[in-house]
Amino acid sequence: SILVNLFAWKREDGTRRYWQTFILIPRKNGKSILCAGVVLYLLFLGEEIGQQIYSAAAERDQAALIFDMAKRMVAQDPGLAVNAKVLETTKRIEYAPTNSFFKALSSEAGTKHGTNPSCFIGDEVHVMPKPDLIQALRTGMGTRDEPLEIEITTADFEREGSVCNDLHDYARKVQATPSLDPYFLPVLFEATPEEDWTDPAVWARVNPNLGVSVKLEYLERQCKLAAESPANQNEFKRLHLNIRTQSDVVWMEMEVWDRNLRAVDPEALLGQPCYGGLDLASTSDLTAFVLIFPENDNAVLPFFWVPRETATKREARQTQPSYLAWERDGFMHTTPGPRCDYDRVRARIAELGTLYNIRQIALDMWNATQIGKQLAGDGFEMFGFGQGYASMSAPTKELERLCLGGEIAHGGHPVLRWNVGNVTVDMDAAGNIKPNKKKSTDKIDGIVALVMALGLALETEDPGLCVYEERGLLTI
Repeated sequence: SILVNLFAWKREDGTRRYWQTFILIPRKNGKSILCAGVVLYLLFLGEEIGQQIYSAAAERDQAALIFDMAKRMVAQDPGLAVNAKVLETTKRIEYAPTNSFFKALSSEAGTKHGTNPSCFIGDEVHVMPKPDLIQALRTGMGTRDEPLEIEITTADFEREGSVCNDLHDYARKVQATPSLDPYFLPVLFEATPEEDWTDPAVWARVNPNLGVSVKLEYLERQCKLAAESPANQNEFKRLHLNIRTQSDVVWMEMEVWDRNLRAVDPEALLGQPCYGGLDLASTSDLTAFVLIFPENDNAVLPFFWVPRETATKREARQTQPSYLAWERDGFMHTTPGPRCDYDRVRARIAELGTLYNIRQIALDMWNATQIGKQLAGDGFEMFGFGQGYASMSAPTKELERLCLGGEIAHGGHPVLRWNVGNVTVDMDAAGNIKPNKKKSTDKIDGIVALVMALGLALETEDPGLCVYEERGLLTI
């Protein structure tokens, strides 16, 4: 067991063998109870005078969980309660006989230089934005005879600067070669990406508390939800199986997107009714305009622009995919200089308006007021489209539904396909979803534009799905 290895394995001088452990364990497996037990064992049974024991978390609420659990344990045991002083406001428990204490800390309160921890527990390090708090506590342990550093967490997703992933990678190395660091105990309850994530046998191996704090029925329901919606799959894999995923919340598997590879013939769509979405990310990067034709097999025509300088710099860095290659193949347009030439974008949209029956165009009005007014002056009916859940959730889910059923035709446009693979979505407590540009691994502008265009089509076809009731109509 974890505790036997941590506290019973001694060195020749009688001190603990392990000074650090990384415990990767799925959600609902009793992390807080385990950590609270460790805290109280050290606080009340530790022989060292003047112990300083800390729990460290990204946010105050998370930091308080171990304290709250330890407080309840103390209250339920008269032998502990008589010797302990519990300070609710400062999240601190004191033990006078050894002049020791436990305290909950959070990153929100700033760094903790000047502490002298005998033990600290990094709780859910996968949500820690920076390593500052852990580093401050770690560097304060230098004078202790047998310091103990515990990181306990569920898995993170692939992202730059992840505190959790750095520790996770190190733990895997030590697990493979224990002599690399004999002071480090890796404890990894994780499935592999190759395993069947729907297999209850995999759940049982990875969740040591299955049937106790983790109910089989709970995992069965969560798995069913994940199977029905790609947006839930990464969450299930990462939080319940500790599979490190490429993104936080995946929106769509590429296999699902590729079910809709049917060719799109622009000539066959001439004069047909359609709806447009225009996403202008920034003047120095990708701009996307996407048309969807609901009456023609939900055919999709995407158009992309990028400043020539941006494309050239990307090529020089050898960043894939290549914008210049896409330009040569006719899938992307570059505009001269360091900024996107919105006049060229406007001219092309005006040209498309003579070819197709563009009924309405949606755009995010943030930094797009000028081109919105110009397009309205060109005769297009423009709608300011919010980027929150109220506006984006229904069309995002509808696009997902259409793709799952093979009911959309995108012709395999490579830029749009690349955008799909980059998308990470946010999900609120009610299950509403929306694309998140900041969390996504790269550009997603084409998908944002497509979702907005589909939102206009939904509003027109079914008034019950109107996206404007809550935020109102913006007239340009």
